[in-house]
Amino acid sequence: MEKPSKTATGLKALIQHAIQDLEITPQEYQEVMELAHDDQKLDKEEKALLSQFHAMLSNGTITRTRG
Repeated sequence: MEKPSKTATGLKALIQHAIQDLEITPQEYQEVMELAHDDQKLDKEEKALLSQFHAMLSNGTITRTRG
């Protein structure tokens, strides 16, 4: 089994922070997107994390603030 990338680990931490707060600022959202694409490659875990993150934004679990 493949070990998660460093960016996947960091991405997970940022997303977990947003889940705990139940909101995300524009700056935090930008950090998530930049980290996800930092290594120019989305691995399996990163894709799953981003999918869950976007689902939570879509269904209102996490709300986007104006910052």
